[in-house]
Amino acid sequence: EVQLVESGGGLVQPGGSLRLSCAASGFIFSSYGMSWFRQAPGKGLEWVSRINRAGDTKQYSASVEGRSAISRDNAKNTLYLQLDSLQTDDTAMYYCAQGYDPSVRGQGTQVTVSS
Repeated sequence: EVQLVESGGGLVQPGGSLRLSCAASGFIFSSYGMSWFRQAPGKGLEWVSRINRAGDTKQYSASVEGRSAISRDNAKNTLYLQLDSLQTDDTAMYYCAQGYDPSVRGQGTQVTVSS
């Protein structure tokens, strides 16, 4: 059974940083590209970032480009998302997903940006 468990969210002031983690199990992690999505209150699911199997190709949405970094540790079966210069618009539930679509994703970790 595929399991994706996100952690690292929390309450942070504007301009702050967070590092999200996603612990994966139940599949061969290194065989899959991985993604992050988010859903803000009252809005639809939004793609944030993706990374290929080897971790050497990364893409970001325009909304986080330049202030975020996706990475992975295939030895630890873990995906990461570093978020810097956080803004109130970044407030959302963040999900990691197996592959490049959100159909298989975890329960999410809440990021709240507020002063």
